[in-house]
Amino acid sequence: MNTELFAARHIGVREQDLKKMLQVIGVQDLEELMYQTIPDDIRLKKELDLPTALSEHQFLEHIQKLSEKNKVLKTYIGLGYHNTLTPSVIKRNILENPGWYTAYTPYQAEIAQGRLEALLNFQTMVCDLTGMEIANASLLDESTAAAEAMTMLFDLRSRQQKKEGILKFFVSEEILPQTLSLLQTRAIPLEIELVVGNHQTFDFSTEFFGALLQYPGKNGMIYDYTDFANKAKEQGIKIAIAADILSLVLLKAPGEWGVDVVVGTTQRFGIPLGYGGPHAAFFATKDAYKRNIPGRIIGKTKDTDGNPALRMALQTREQHIKRDKATSNICTAQVLLAVMAGMYAVYHGPEGLKYIAEGVHRKTKKLATALTEKGFGLANANFFDTITVTVKDTEALKNKALEQGINLNYWDATAVSIALNEATSETDIEELIALFNDNLANTQKSAVIGIPENLERDTPYLENEVFNSYHSETDLMRYIKKLERKDLALNHSMISLGSCTMKLNAASEMLPLSWANWGNIHPFVPLDQAAGYQEMLKNLEDYLTEITGFAATSLQPNSGAQGEFAGLMTIRAYHEANGQGHRNICIIPASAHGTNPASAVMAGMKVVVTKTDERGNIDVADLEEKVKLHSENLSSLMVTYPSTHGVFESSIKYITNLIHEHGGQVYMDGANMNAQVGLTNPATIGADVCHLNLHKTFAIPHGGGGPGVGPICVAEQLKPFLPTNPVIATGGENAITAISAAPWGSALVCLISYGYIRMLGTKGVTNATKYAILNANYIKEKLTGSYEVLYTGERGRAAHEMIIDCRPFKANGIEVTDIAKRLMDYGFHAPTVSFPVAGTMMIEPTESEGIAELDRFCEAMLSIRAEIEAADVDEPNNVLKNSPHTMAMVTADVWEFPYSRQQAAYPLEFVADNKFWPSVRRTDEAFGDRNLICTCAPIEAYAEAQ
Repeated sequence: MNTELFAARHIGVREQDLKKMLQVIGVQDLEELMYQTIPDDIRLKKELDLPTALSEHQFLEHIQKLSEKNKVLKTYIGLGYHNTLTPSVIKRNILENPGWYTAYTPYQAEIAQGRLEALLNFQTMVCDLTGMEIANASLLDESTAAAEAMTMLFDLRSRQQKKEGILKFFVSEEILPQTLSLLQTRAIPLEIELVVGNHQTFDFSTEFFGALLQYPGKNGMIYDYTDFANKAKEQGIKIAIAADILSLVLLKAPGEWGVDVVVGTTQRFGIPLGYGGPHAAFFATKDAYKRNIPGRIIGKTKDTDGNPALRMALQTREQHIKRDKATSNICTAQVLLAVMAGMYAVYHGPEGLKYIAEGVHRKTKKLATALTEKGFGLANANFFDTITVTVKDTEALKNKALEQGINLNYWDATAVSIALNEATSETDIEELIALFNDNLANTQKSAVIGIPENLERDTPYLENEVFNSYHSETDLMRYIKKLERKDLALNHSMISLGSCTMKLNAASEMLPLSWANWGNIHPFVPLDQAAGYQEMLKNLEDYLTEITGFAATSLQPNSGAQGEFAGLMTIRAYHEANGQGHRNICIIPASAHGTNPASAVMAGMKVVVTKTDERGNIDVADLEEKVKLHSENLSSLMVTYPSTHGVFESSIKYITNLIHEHGGQVYMDGANMNAQVGLTNPATIGADVCHLNLHKTFAIPHGGGGPGVGPICVAEQLKPFLPTNPVIATGGENAITAISAAPWGSALVCLISYGYIRMLGTKGVTNATKYAILNANYIKEKLTGSYEVLYTGERGRAAHEMIIDCRPFKANGIEVTDIAKRLMDYGFHAPTVSFPVAGTMMIEPTESEGIAELDRFCEAMLSIRAEIEAADVDEPNNVLKNSPHTMAMVTADVWEFPYSRQQAAYPLEFVADNKFWPSVRRTDEAFGDRNLICTCAPIEAYAEAQ
């Protein structure tokens, strides 16, 4: 075995097992299987042009040298990003721990109680510090959270406001520049009119439905928004506040003003800067708006035995239910980062956070006092951690600061702001004071107040036991491990989720994320300080452009749904540039992921749904009819390829040509790109733009539900419209405004995908695709006869995933959910349940799994099939309906079930060797939604009241 070949470690199937698998499938070799799976007319005619594969050792040497091209200066830029100190116990036990970073979104609550508890802590922390009633389990970044607030308030307009066509939204000029840019992007398609101005002179016209304020302001000034909030309420204007979470430890909670939404980022709670992300944003609001809040909420409920349990609440808000009626396309969170931020609060507790916040503020006050005593003018007497200073010449100051290894934020020729942080030392303060020894603009002493008395916090926070119990490293390490043991992640067994691609997140890809030269770079530093990042990101863009066959790539979108929206906005801009802005019809197949129609509506398009035929493919006749009907106004087609049904549709080139003939553009959803890489590509099938899920095809871990990255790749005609950023310019010459807060989105985790491609090389990424298809077809053949595979290609093959039909088992009283829960007893996470077809399972094994694990999964599914056969519709007391079985249940003194404890807990021999115990029985979804509790309040407080 070639021990230097990364592909041999990433791809799970051993050479000696390949022949057996091919025999089961019924083909001579891999190439024959590819021939039977992928239509001939879309196969690539030449290999991808990617760099030669590196060994893991070579890659780590390469990425180390690349990191040394980054310059880590002492950075006080602020603008929503701050240096922070990640506690080593959190870095080691969460960020670097596959038990946390390889877990999937907690759709199967019974095997995700650890993550759910960690997220409940996060929500409680946010509610406490903001003074709001309910918070979600994180969003993507502060700017997108602010945009979600705007669109939620837009949706919440009163009946009268909607009738009168009230479209104005006030934005304080104190808002962060990247947030304003993103608001502009979101406002355009919804025809929201942004009015930017001074909140102190705002006239509170009834023409406004909402307002967004910054707390503290971008220049550091702290405002008392009491009067603003009262006057706004009188006029029916709802208010959102973008707040700095560390400042809220010392400042009055925005909830005390009666505002409607508070958003921000938790980056400074122990999350590395990472050149812009990933970071966990927060979104807190009133309980009255719980049905409108974007993203995910974790709530309390009870299990079958009445014991406390957690699960994702209010799932009817999700896009696969609401589709084009959804008010947000958010379908993910930043779970791994939210877990880290929540643990930061758990570790430090209320007193620790207060110590940190007071330290930052004390040092800021010391700096402000010293500079004003020298005669420098201070633009803001009120501040928490940021002061804006008037100087004679910012250019001279900048040159001097750079010579001394210091970054400040230069607003204009005479104004500079300095934002201090948790890592700022007393020595750093002396260096900053000395930096301003000359360059005086005036010699008039300014007032220095700091935090005004009327804005000092006087309400308690983080009083729950969890925030007051784990302040030693031993205690926190054990608490983190306790939660980890409740979660089934990829380090325990295969997670065969269709459309979600839970492939290996290789250790060598992950290691650089902890390195200081990658973690400590602010997203708005001069480009020459991020030369290592720039080289890596440019190379990754080029690799993705080559893989997709397109002309250019933007890495800015920081989730798949953001990528969808970005792609559609480039199409919109393209049509407008051609004088065809009236083109607003987006055709979407009925089988599409729910974010597709939601994204289309957000981009200002009208959704027309096209049927699927009996084989699960796009109904071409129906599509032709609708394309011709809407020819004059056709904007685009959104199509997933291979289809959500796991099939390479042979009519795809005809379909894309049809759209082009009628003036439209083709958006390809890249959810299933891992079945294309090296064998075909979006350009070849005739698409114009696609997004790629780097957290799926290109090995970024799911992290329990995030981080994700969703870059877009575009054809030549769409290249000019790729998104920019207001601070660091990116994108094309006619760029649309920002899609995410940071210029290159979640740049830190792009290292993973860069490493994936560099270590696999051309042959490796292509073989990854082939083995993904191999593994899926192997499972298909093993299950055939016991389960019906719903759709296959014209030659009888699945792509990288397949759908099995569980609806016939209703005759035995068994639902697809019962199979999902029973799989937990066998040590497996369920495949994707009831998507895209209700009552089915979509199975995707990925190329990372070997034959032994594939066989164990198939053995479990066949064993369950025998249990289904034994089930009786009139006798629900059976092993499937009672699953999953907990340790407490199996070891109880009383056993009143008509099957043995062994069958319940150890149904197959291999289970005993590596048993995973669900920590709760089935969760009661309906009870939790009727009694929504989304913070750490004791469950008894409401369970006993029912």
